[in-house]
Amino acid sequence: MDADAKKKAAARAALDYVEDGMTVGVGTGSTVNHFIAALKDRRHRIAGAVSSSEASTRLLAESGIEVKSLNDTGDLALYVDGADEATRHLALIKGGGGALTREKIVAAASRRFVCIVDDTKLVDVLGRFPLPVEVIPMARSLVARKLAGMGGQPVLRQGFRTDNGNEILDVHNLKITDPVALEEKIGLLVGVVEVGLFARRGADVLLVAGDGGVRKLTR
Repeated sequence: MDADAKKKAAARAALDYVEDGMTVGVGTGSTVNHFIAALKDRRHRIAGAVSSSEASTRLLAESGIEVKSLNDTGDLALYVDGADEATRHLALIKGGGGALTREKIVAAASRRFVCIVDDTKLVDVLGRFPLPVEVIPMARSLVARKLAGMGGQPVLRQGFRTDNGNEILDVHNLKITDPVALEEKIGLLVGVVEVGLFARRGADVLLVAGDGGVRKLTR
C-alpha cells in the first residue's frame, strides 16, 4: 500500500467516530484532506464543521459542509486531525502545515481527539521531524536564541506566514524525551504564540494505517 492509500485508509477509519448531528472539528494537512473528501458523503447528516485553517475551510465549503465558528459552537464532541510525528503514548508533533495554533485551540475545545496517520509517522521518540514554533515576528530572534540554548537548531520557515500573520521557527536536532515538559517550557517563552507539541493535550485515539490495515491506539 502506498503512502497516499494509507492516508485514505486512516481518514476513512475516522468516519467511525462521526455521529449524526455532530459539529466536527477538522484539522489541516494531506491526510485530513482525505477525511474531508470522505466526510462530504455525510454532509447532510452532520451539523457542520469547525476548521483549523483557511485551507481546510475552503475544502469544507467546496464539499458543501457548513463551516462554523468555534465561538458560536462551544465545546465539540470530536476533532479529527493528522500529525507529523506520533508516539505510542499519543504525544504528537504538528504544524508542518503551519496551522498549529488553531489546531491546538480546536483540540482543546474537543472532548475526543482522533489523530489519523500512516505508519511512517509513528516514532519511539519525537524530534526527527523539526518542531514548529509559531512566533510573533518582532520576537523571532529572541525566541531563536532561547531555543538554541535548549539545544535546538531553529530555522526560519522562509516565505511563510501563518493564518494568524505570524512566523514559524522549525527547530531541528531535538530529541524530545519529555514532550509535556518541553511543551510547557517553550510555551512560556515571551514571543511564542504556540509550539507544535501536542502532549499536554495529545490524541485520545491514534489511527495508524499500514500495509496490514488500520491499527487503533488509545490512552
